[in-house]
Amino acid sequence: MRTRTTTRLLAAAGLAIGVSLAGVAASWAADVTLKVTAQLPASHPTTSNLMEFKKIVEEKSGGEITVEIYDSAQLYKDSEVPQAVSSGAVDMGTASLTRFAGTIPAVDFFYVPFSLPSLEAVEKATAPGSEIRNLLDGAIAETGAKVLWWQAVGGAVVMSNKPVHMPEDLKGMKVRVFGKTLGNFVELLGGAPALISGSEQFLAYQRGTVDAGMSSAAGVTSRKIYEVLDHLTVTNHADVEFVVLINQGVWDGLSDAHKKIVDEAGKQVEKSLRDDVNRKEIEAIDFVKNQTKMEVITLDDDQLAAWKKASAPMIDQYIESSGDLGRKVVEASKALQ
Repeated sequence: MRTRTTTRLLAAAGLAIGVSLAGVAASWAADVTLKVTAQLPASHPTTSNLMEFKKIVEEKSGGEITVEIYDSAQLYKDSEVPQAVSSGAVDMGTASLTRFAGTIPAVDFFYVPFSLPSLEAVEKATAPGSEIRNLLDGAIAETGAKVLWWQAVGGAVVMSNKPVHMPEDLKGMKVRVFGKTLGNFVELLGGAPALISGSEQFLAYQRGTVDAGMSSAAGVTSRKIYEVLDHLTVTNHADVEFVVLINQGVWDGLSDAHKKIVDEAGKQVEKSLRDDVNRKEIEAIDFVKNQTKMEVITLDDDQLAAWKKASAPMIDQYIESSGDLGRKVVEASKALQ
């Protein structure tokens, strides 16, 4: 009797321990760590935007989701991010939209010079749910990476070691670009483009590998480009956009509650950054003008008209290279202007 009773007690205790451990395991299984690779320094608005996302997600999830951010290309260069995320080598990442141009040429629409002639057109084109966003986000999803949100960076500027006022001033210059379409534009103007990752451009200017470059105004300040180049021309010839990606498998593995938290946080921080981007651009240019040796060149109406005229052939080149998807993007953009 004693043996039988003891056996029952041990079995009951084992069951209780098993249930308890199962509960602990389930609790552990609910916790998620999202590793995010970012190519820009912590001071750049896009990385600050990720920090805002981290704070919201961790608070809303009650600590069930932890977000680890690796800035300044600690894990991957900008050019490596799409593959790293789609392959699952890292959970999430942020990179310039143009980094998908190798497989999806249509993403380069925002880098077709002067394709979106006003801030209002840019805001409509980049709005969540816009036809352009749906087309491009859908194409990116086919690579195995889901777009969580877009990060507004601002208009593109030209930095150089000699003054650039007119498009012909780039003739004969080696110019750092961040996309194939901008490279084609440089070639059209008689320059020699060099596709160089954002994290490597400072050294390229410092070593004289290139004579000039294109970036956002915020990139000039966060990467301290003013230390190695002397002139900044405010052309605003392209709209610089980043995308924040999550591996599709990682996304599918999140609970519905966690998906909702991540999705809503992404929408929230996307809006706050886009609302703030114009102010940040003005602040960056003012900083360069007033606190560095860099000369800021603002184009007059005639000079701007010359840049637009020089870029006119680019839209046809874009459609030719990007096919049916690019044609649909261009058609959608016409309704915004």
